[in-house]
Amino acid sequence: MTFPARSRRDFLTGRPPEGALRILPPGASESSIRSCTGCGACAEACPTQVIAIRSGVAVVDFGQGECIFCGRCAERCPEPVFAAGAAGGFAHHAVVGEGCLAFNHVDCQACRDSCAAGAIRFRPQPRGPFVPELDANACTGCGACLGLCPAAAITMTARRGEAAHA
Repeated sequence: MTFPARSRRDFLTGRPPEGALRILPPGASESSIRSCTGCGACAEACPTQVIAIRSGVAVVDFGQGECIFCGRCAERCPEPVFAAGAAGGFAHHAVVGEGCLAFNHVDCQACRDSCAAGAIRFRPQPRGPFVPELDANACTGCGACLGLCPAAAITMTARRGEAAHA
């Protein structure tokens, strides 16, 4: 599932679009998030301020920045929401869409430059700028590439199968 297009109203109010992929903090799962009381301790502890409380549960909003996997959210949470030692990745990965400037013959490599995991690489193509290739297995889902994409062409999609448990 990828993020659907946002309406102007959703964008201006900060509301996620209908049917959007709900991104949980690293180490939280759909079953463990049921224990979340919405106290906000994890959001207060997050140094990059990407954790927010929405509809009474903790979610990640990459509009604020990226997750650095520091684990402070898990340390501060008084409930059994976070799996022990699971703050190294998310159950989603980035996807570069057709709106990418490089796919439209404009040289841009902002996402590659922001990816600490090296999951985004650019390959040459005849008569045009290099185009992105994303290694979903290497992508941590940190969100660093989302905010830097000038074309908003990067979305997140759920990992398939066992990769979600990695």
